[in-house]
Amino acid sequence: MSNPNTSNPYLILFALWLMMFSASSQLVIMVPILPEIAASLGVNAFWRGMLLTAYALSLGVSALITGPASDRIGRRLILLYGTSLMAVTLVLHTVAENYVLLFSMRLLAGVAGGMLTSGSVAYVGDYFPYEQRGWANGWVMSGTAFGQVAGIPIGKVLAAGFGYRWPFLMFAVPMALSAVLIWRYVPQPDADLDEKRLTPSRLVEKYQSVLQGTDAVNAVLSYLLMFSGFGLFTSFLPTWLESTVGVSSYEIALLFAIGGTANILASPLGGQVSDRIGRKPIVVWASLALGLLMAVAPLYITGFMIAAVLFFLAMGLIGIRVSPLQSLITALVPDRQRGLLMGLAMSVGQAGFGFGSFVASATYAAYGYPSNAAGGALAMVAMAALVYWGLPEPSPQSVRDAPTNGRSSSPRSSESPSVAEAP
Repeated sequence: MSNPNTSNPYLILFALWLMMFSASSQLVIMVPILPEIAASLGVNAFWRGMLLTAYALSLGVSALITGPASDRIGRRLILLYGTSLMAVTLVLHTVAENYVLLFSMRLLAGVAGGMLTSGSVAYVGDYFPYEQRGWANGWVMSGTAFGQVAGIPIGKVLAAGFGYRWPFLMFAVPMALSAVLIWRYVPQPDADLDEKRLTPSRLVEKYQSVLQGTDAVNAVLSYLLMFSGFGLFTSFLPTWLESTVGVSSYEIALLFAIGGTANILASPLGGQVSDRIGRKPIVVWASLALGLLMAVAPLYITGFMIAAVLFFLAMGLIGIRVSPLQSLITALVPDRQRGLLMGLAMSVGQAGFGFGSFVASATYAAYGYPSNAAGGALAMVAMAALVYWGLPEPSPQSVRDAPTNGRSSSPRSSESPSVAEAP
């Protein structure tokens, strides 16, 4: 394992970016290939939907356990175990010849996903100094959006031509490469880890300790509102666009590719700007702007072109605030609690998306899509208010000087490179 002070931060970011690209792609591809799964396995809509639910539930439970575990054994091992498990599981999708086997693979993939989603953000919080975490998180999270733009169309073509198992094999390759890169080039940062053994009682004690702090509770609630609003706004957007506006299924696919492109551009930009002007202004103003956009979208969308413009702006606003919020949350607790807080936030976020989607399904039939958009807008306004009044904006100096932080020096210089220099 390389030394944190001599390791290459760009290589670290590439390994994490590749991991997020593969992890997000293997999740999102499930929706467009559900018809191929139905044709191959002969399962109805309910059981197809359960494949998505199983992954989400498994990820949420995994994040609750592996987040605190990373505080004990270090983020590097969690990422190494998670990428290895995900790569093997994706390969095993190719032998899932019946529904039970496929369902089991989705559960295992969820376990790995829980390790990766919280572990990646916590690792950035461990390795990079606070004034560079927005830049780093922005590039890592752009891998998720790149999967939406490039990985999903390729996966859909493979599924249509050769069967639903092939996209998973395709995404196993970059995940395996990420595991090798983490093993060879991603070090364990000099973080202040929890020295006590992680038992069930200790796990409960750790959660009780963290949740006694108002800042941590507000951080988790911000994730709940963020994902709930996204679930409300997007769950029935394609259905409404097709049935009411008259947008074709091909245009829907193009719409999400356009949105993914906006996310790719916005995530690194939002992170880098937040390193200079602070996290809270980016998160608050982007949430308010997104809430306004959600509220007016049903009034102005009359065709594909205006839908594409508004969805591009919406996904850009979503992307521009994610890395600043993640960077802010990593500074709210000491190193030995960072994995726990990020795991809890990710788990609650998954629950929030499910709750938002559930509310959207209940209100769409009765009141139409404008009710979904209004609910999403209210969630965004509530999130902006919560972040503004409920979360502190720590200074880089206060984070560096915190006695609970085990790093004595930054692994990189204090000057962030430009976006053009990043991988």
